[in-house]
Amino acid sequence: MALLRSLSAQRTAISLVYGRNSSKSSNSVAVAACRSFHQRGTRSTVGEGAASESTRGVNGARFLHSGERPLQASAVVQPELVSGETVKRSTKQESSQERNPSPAGSPQRDPLDVSFNDPIAAFKSKTTGELIRAYLVYMICSSEKLVEHNMTLMKWSKNVLGQRLFTALMKATFYGHFVAGEDQIKIIPTLERLRSFGVKPILDYSVEEDITQEEAEKREVESSVSSAGDKKEEGSMPQYHVDKSFADRRYKVSSARTYFYLNEATCERNMEIFIKCLEAVSGATFGTGITAIKLTALGRPQLLLQLSEVIMRTRKYMEDMVGGQGNVLTHHKTIKDLEKYYATLGDNKDVKEFLNNVTSDKEGILHLFPWSGIVDEDSQLSDTFRVPDPQTGQMRRLISQIPPKEEEMFRNMIRRLNTIVKAAADLDVRIMVDAEQTYFQPAISRITLEMMRKYNKDKAIVFNTYQCYLRETFREVNTDLEQAKRQNFYFGAKLVRGAYMDQERDRAKSLGYPDPVNPTFEATTEMYHKTLSECLRRIKLMKDCDDDARKIGIMVASHNEDTVRFAIQQMKEIGISPEDKVICFGQLLGMCDYITFPLGQAGYSAYKYIPYGPVEEVLPYLSRRAQENKGVLKKIKKEKRLLLSEIRRRLMRGQLFYKPKGNYVPI
Repeated sequence: MALLRSLSAQRTAISLVYGRNSSKSSNSVAVAACRSFHQRGTRSTVGEGAASESTRGVNGARFLHSGERPLQASAVVQPELVSGETVKRSTKQESSQERNPSPAGSPQRDPLDVSFNDPIAAFKSKTTGELIRAYLVYMICSSEKLVEHNMTLMKWSKNVLGQRLFTALMKATFYGHFVAGEDQIKIIPTLERLRSFGVKPILDYSVEEDITQEEAEKREVESSVSSAGDKKEEGSMPQYHVDKSFADRRYKVSSARTYFYLNEATCERNMEIFIKCLEAVSGATFGTGITAIKLTALGRPQLLLQLSEVIMRTRKYMEDMVGGQGNVLTHHKTIKDLEKYYATLGDNKDVKEFLNNVTSDKEGILHLFPWSGIVDEDSQLSDTFRVPDPQTGQMRRLISQIPPKEEEMFRNMIRRLNTIVKAAADLDVRIMVDAEQTYFQPAISRITLEMMRKYNKDKAIVFNTYQCYLRETFREVNTDLEQAKRQNFYFGAKLVRGAYMDQERDRAKSLGYPDPVNPTFEATTEMYHKTLSECLRRIKLMKDCDDDARKIGIMVASHNEDTVRFAIQQMKEIGISPEDKVICFGQLLGMCDYITFPLGQAGYSAYKYIPYGPVEEVLPYLSRRAQENKGVLKKIKKEKRLLLSEIRRRLMRGQLFYKPKGNYVPI
């Protein structure tokens, strides 16, 4: 009995409830800001958020102490930890929650403990068996030797046990914890349970090819070089050309999925899989779900490399002409400015035609090329990207000549993406385009923005992903927000820390270009918070001006609880409530439940990234999850402590056969 009283006394927590604060600023500064905002032209844009490809901390365990800005002391009362394990929680409050559920027909809402130390809130959606399985999985992830050889051990187990017993073993451990089910039918119970506890899904069919390093390198090199050869012309940039040493894009990447191009038929199958994901989301989530896709699954990587190089060479062209740094929009030049630069060339027909195709508005030039033509499936890359030589007036290509067959491949890639996005729009499901390596990302972001411009006219269908460990992230997000505002489309963004840090650094050093990654975890945290704050600033400005704040939607995709607290505090300070549906939060299935579920149950927009697929075919995914958890042992330590606390509580209260039943409705 003494032990029972001791355990009971440990369940005490002080929770903080953030009330809605939607009051509008009425001071002169806000009024002036509104006037300035509307004077700049068209309205700003966007929608609700999307979730995480990888929300892993930069470099795993090396920078676990983030130094991120905590909540102000006045904003939160931290609960007291007892014995380093369980959390004090008011018995009266717990009893009240258990005996007095919300009235029938009304969605339940719980107080939010922003210290994320409440095991009851974290795991009330789980059976006791699921808690024990989770604890077992995290114990295994804590063993370096087991994790290091996990793929070999899984294959060995399959050979020894046979398919049937191996499948049962995986469902009782890693597969059951990290994967929702084998197909879009079998995952429905998981999606429905998530929804009943206030959490929405981002679906991802997580089947991956288990190919050797040699096969990966062979495929990547062959598909990254044009049949006309890899021509490094004057002004070419080494980072946008394949290098065999880094051709296996899985190198030092444990958290992001990788597609290797095989042929056009494989890309067609990937498109069909993504559409099936959309249908599964639509059928089970009432239009609140998201599907994650990668552009490298839909086309030849060579085309993304060439397009990325064009974008960066265009920036260099503008810098050489007018000075400064950044993309064309940031230079604030007009068509008349360009005409002055080309004035010495006389009455040049090619120059006039080039100027006619430049995209601009009353604030200046947006794009030198008609990017909108790219997503219309009929543009010729070789003919589109040409600029006048300022000295001779002769048109010169910023992209090497692309053979007709490869031009057709590019149109096929755009057709596939258009088909997916149109299906999403018809089904009222959102599309989240995942971020990839920096040598693909300029092209991916440009194509994604054009898809936003085309489809995000009335609400956000398409979302882009930004990796905050990159030095240029704030500038890129700021520029893209400006594009959305000036071209009047809804803007959606997922903010992540990033998945490719070690690979990016090694590649930059080897090929001799500047390291694109922030120097420390603290710098990445500062970049994340600075970028998020800018997005929130713009949302607040729209609210103050009675504009539609939902035209900007941000997903805070992070497993870092300091970042989540920062976002919540910023929302509170500027008067953004969860009901505004402009800020969402997301974590991976099977990771950081102590963050996701309390958020969803408190009425915040919360997502889980939901992988699914046959047991045998998701082994590479499971291997990556094990590796990722090994890299964040301190986070595992907290989750293990909370799991053990809740398991003990249920055992002491006779709730071994507890059945989860939620009455929550997602925002």
